[in-house]
Amino acid sequence: MNKWFSIVTALILATGITTGCGTKETAQQQPTPSQDKTTSGQQTIYPLTIKDATGTEVTIKEEPKRIVSLVPSETEILFALGLGDKIVGVDKWSDYPAEAKSKPIIGDLKTDTEKVVAQKPDLVVGGASLNTDAIQALRKLGLTVYAVEPKTFAEVQQAIKDIGKITNSAAKAEEIVKYMDQKLADVKGKLKGLSEDKKPLVYVEVYPAPEIFTAGKGTFMDELVTLAGGRNAFADTNGWAKISGEQVVAKKPQLIISTHGVTNQVQADILKRDGWESIPAVKEKRIVAVDTNLVSRPGPRLAEGLEQFAKAIHPDLFKE
Repeated sequence: MNKWFSIVTALILATGITTGCGTKETAQQQPTPSQDKTTSGQQTIYPLTIKDATGTEVTIKEEPKRIVSLVPSETEILFALGLGDKIVGVDKWSDYPAEAKSKPIIGDLKTDTEKVVAQKPDLVVGGASLNTDAIQALRKLGLTVYAVEPKTFAEVQQAIKDIGKITNSAAKAEEIVKYMDQKLADVKGKLKGLSEDKKPLVYVEVYPAPEIFTAGKGTFMDELVTLAGGRNAFADTNGWAKISGEQVVAKKPQLIISTHGVTNQVQADILKRDGWESIPAVKEKRIVAVDTNLVSRPGPRLAEGLEQFAKAIHPDLFKE
């Protein structure tokens, strides 16, 4: 299966699909931070009970020793927390860091529950919407599953903190969040005083023609555009939206950011699309590709994804 197609499919499944003219929005519960008494200093006190993104009160009886991750973003969080030696299973698309590729595979977009059970995990971490069926099945089998569903930069940070508490890695989680805060502060600092007329209209292409998808309101990519000093051309559309080429032309974006491919290839593809020659971004060849994994995985590296968006939108302010 094409990797980009798998990524956009995962995003759509996680937050719902809309058409370019639709306004459907799927509400998801967000995790409730654990009570103050769950930690002593930076050490987690077990048992720990915390509500996850499915609204389920999850009880962690003791510090997890065998962990399975159902999605790449959670795999990255776990490794960033220094828990690589405790990870006993990951999904097919978990390829960062390199060590993740050596872990047993428990499925791709569809989790193989039998393979998960075979790893005898004491904690499974997954996406509330993306892994809905697997989460329900694993819970029925008696496994402890914690689900996340971050849709903003701050919610990604909270997910990192919560997973840190669950795994007795709160101190490391705080370090990661501070690193992300610094990246965010650096971007905001360089954009300080930027007037509205200096914020270009940005079209984010998550998947190319003929099945075009973009990031609308309620997605972390929409927030990345705003934080990076741009205006999302499809902010009037909710979620990961399937749109037409005609809709893009009508929006007249001043910049096109692609989350698939590399810049030269993407430019060549977009420049030859029928009817797109009238788009300001196409006329000026303001078409930039960013690293798919940095901007499509709501984990620690989302801060680097924000930097890539900022450099694409305001290259004059973010020179190397």
